[in-house]
Amino acid sequence: MQSFRLTMWAVVALAATLSGFLGGLAARRGLAPLHDIVRHAADITAEKLDQRLEEGSIPLELAEVVRTLNDMLARLEESFRRLSDFSSDLAHELRTPVSNLLTQTQVTLSKARTLDEYQDVLASNAEEFERLSRTIADMLFLAKADNNLLIPLREEVDLGAEVSSLLEFYEAYADEKELRLSCSGEAFIAGDRLMLRRAIGNLLSNAVRHTPKLGRISIELKETPVGETVVSVENTGETIAPEHLPRLFDRFYRADASRQHYGEGSGLGLAITRSIVQAHGGEVSVMSDSGFTRFSIRFPR
Repeated sequence: MQSFRLTMWAVVALAATLSGFLGGLAARRGLAPLHDIVRHAADITAEKLDQRLEEGSIPLELAEVVRTLNDMLARLEESFRRLSDFSSDLAHELRTPVSNLLTQTQVTLSKARTLDEYQDVLASNAEEFERLSRTIADMLFLAKADNNLLIPLREEVDLGAEVSSLLEFYEAYADEKELRLSCSGEAFIAGDRLMLRRAIGNLLSNAVRHTPKLGRISIELKETPVGETVVSVENTGETIAPEHLPRLFDRFYRADASRQHYGEGSGLGLAITRSIVQAHGGEVSVMSDSGFTRFSIRFPR
């Protein structure tokens, strides 16, 4: 019995040691893919967001995790790219008026001026300050939208009446370019009247600015059989290339920057329109073909 007891304990100790060693090897081999993921993830930085985790050598149990991480990296890369572009565009937009103000002030102070000259300079500076003020106000509006702080009022809005008022406001601009403005249909929606007026006004302003002389701008209001409310703003003019259409609602984005004259807008109007529409639970889209460009806003029931 003593010999049996010693033999049994020896076998148990050997089995435990062997099991621990083999278990450690199995665990190390099983966790090797995780170590690879950790090692590759550690190499990814803000400057290397284009890298992706390899899926070929990953077990099926971890494949879904790797795909999810790669999708997350793709979203982060897109967000960083947009943030970088936005910062660059914002610096450019603010640099231009500030540079104009500084140069004009330095030139004015270089020698004595008459009272009329000082008044002209102050009037010009006031225009630059107004441009800066509008840009800053628009940026604050979009910042609130990004943080879901836009809480629209809920009141019945007659979109037909709002569009008619906007057409009267832009009638003088349209007459200068001999544009034809028209509106058809009627629709009512529960929302914030001032926000909706601003969203449609941005689309109309954009259409007036880009429609060539003797062109046509038409606004259509309708309610679909499923209860949606649709507002469409269509204008004649040069067709927008398909590669520009998905980015038209990005901040400061211009399809053709060389054609944008200073003072024509900050490039935030369409971004603000999208934020307002999304705050009301709707969506905005654009299509351009055969010399016609149409922006459509769809509000749910």
